Amino acid sequence: MLTRLEARTRVIQGASKLALMACCVSLGFVVVATAFPQRRTLEKLESKRKLAQERERMVVAERDHRRIELRALREDPAYLEIHARDRLDYCREGERVLRFRRDR
Repeated sequence: MLTRLEARTRVIQGASKLALMACCVSLGFVVVATAFPQRRTLEKLESKRKLAQERERMVVAERDHRRIELRALREDPAYLEIHARDRLDYCREGERVLRFRRDR
């Protein structure tokens, strides 16, 4: 009778350990399952941030280029002459002008 009682106790202890383990595993799956949508949202936001940073770098580079060009137009007479001659299609007598088309 004592061995039967010990056997039942072992079975109940094993079943309770198994139930506890199943609860822990299911809780782990719930935690992981709720993390996936947040992870996808985070990845989308990161990609948007990278695109915005790239656009910002391009705008800053364009602004710097425009500032340099404006300063050269105001302060450098040689640059101003070259820029004006190019824009108005003027050339000096005996001068050859080569033009290259840019593909955009």
